[in-house]
Amino acid sequence: MPVVGFLDANGLAFRLPDGRELFRDVSFKVGAGSVVALVGANGVGKTTLLRILSGELTPGAGSVRVQGGLGVMPQFVGSVRDGSTVRDLLLAASPHPLRAAAEALDAAELQLMDTDDEPTQFRYADALTAWGEAGGYEAEVLWDTVTVAALGVPFDRARFREVRTLSGGEQKRLVLEALLRGPEQVLLLDEPDNYLDVPGKRWLETRLTETGKAVLLVSHDRELLDVAATQVVTVEARSAWTHAGSFGTWHAARAHRVERLAEQHRRWDEEHERLKDLVRTLQVQARISEVMAAKYRVQKARLERFEEAGPPPELPTDEKVAPRLRGGRTAVRAITCADLELTGLMKPFDLEVFFGDRVAVLGSNGSGKSHFLRLLGGNEVAHTGTARLGARVVPGLFAQTHQHPEWIGRTLVDVLWHGEDGRAGRDRGAAMATLSRYGLGKQGDQRFETLSGGQQARFQVLLLELSGATLLLLDEPTDNLDLNSAEALQQALDEFTGTVVAVTHDRWFARSFDRFLLFRSDGRVVEVDEPVWDEARVERVR
Repeated sequence: MPVVGFLDANGLAFRLPDGRELFRDVSFKVGAGSVVALVGANGVGKTTLLRILSGELTPGAGSVRVQGGLGVMPQFVGSVRDGSTVRDLLLAASPHPLRAAAEALDAAELQLMDTDDEPTQFRYADALTAWGEAGGYEAEVLWDTVTVAALGVPFDRARFREVRTLSGGEQKRLVLEALLRGPEQVLLLDEPDNYLDVPGKRWLETRLTETGKAVLLVSHDRELLDVAATQVVTVEARSAWTHAGSFGTWHAARAHRVERLAEQHRRWDEEHERLKDLVRTLQVQARISEVMAAKYRVQKARLERFEEAGPPPELPTDEKVAPRLRGGRTAVRAITCADLELTGLMKPFDLEVFFGDRVAVLGSNGSGKSHFLRLLGGNEVAHTGTARLGARVVPGLFAQTHQHPEWIGRTLVDVLWHGEDGRAGRDRGAAMATLSRYGLGKQGDQRFETLSGGQQARFQVLLLELSGATLLLLDEPTDNLDLNSAEALQQALDEFTGTVVAVTHDRWFARSFDRFLLFRSDGRVVEVDEPVWDEARVERVR
């Protein structure tokens, strides 16, 4: 009989290196056939919690029990830009024994290339045996199926391909195929839908609803959660609670819980004040009566027990995020493209974007959308034809992968202090005030690379605000943002005086735009009347 997978987290707690408590007493279960969504504001500790569940971090308290084998999709998948190969990426999502066996086998092969003597041959033979015992050959059979499904080629042709040549969506699809098809019965998926186009998101929704595995996932895509999640675990107020229902009923459940907690806090405060008043009164009376002294001791002990038990769970507070994307007036024609072709990605097309337009750029992964934004942002991108910006148009680019090597090792206050072209530096007080508007006040002295993906996204939007950009070029801006931050960003864009061009696969976000540019898989670029994710539908409409 196949092993039934489950995950049981009991009383988990964790403190940051600086001593701050991230969460405590986090308990929940993920059973076979269930898809549990892990939600919460950016920076509350969702990724840290996944790292504890995977065994990468040790909790300050509590325990984790896993049955059926554990498969993990790290958050970095989709943004790999180093020299690692497809094989390396698949190994990164494999259990530790397989990774260790692969490392030993690679080392033995390299040594054999240098020294082909008998001891080295024996070491290589031992490494091959260990690879087989760790399940390496079964893994290679699986990977062959996976690369055919995700990339359209067998593993022996894909294994040495550099991951940076794959789009973010292709990287995600590759690892998801391996995990969903693999033997591990418990899956931890950190932002599995990031970088996926809408057909990819729909594929993931279908696979999640069909799988018999126990799945815990972090995602900010409301439609995916509504379709796939069977339960919702919410991390907030330094703890967690479970909604035993779908994401569609979660908002109402959370509102009811907050209302109930508020009432419990009110009653606790009233009882606390009553007990303190009683103890104070009895303390005075105890000086003149032994009977009252006895009552004082009893009530004092009762107050101490009441305070030791503590108040009800902490009330959650919604973090206020308040971007002020002002922009400014520009020429009527903000963008003019004539016979523009991005080399090897699309066929020549013409386009005019006018001041104030909100243009959503849609299309499958690898069709050239991000390259188009980078070209408009002033980056070097191979192309023919022309793409011109109008007078007073100042582009500001939001990078999907948050790749900013110039910020590595620097705190947010330091980045704001020094400024850069088009953005004046700010002293610490002004910097902290601005960070607080983006819910980053507590992260001012953190290094950029230590922030969560959502916090990095908010910091990028903050710098766009300070840059004076009049043309916002946003590449998947809502991918890592929690619901509150995404709604705040949309409101800020509504108030922005300028032009917005955004690449997005967020179906909810796309509906807020008024123009839609579709990058088709056949290389054509066409404008459509509404957000369309099915190219066949475009043909039927035409």
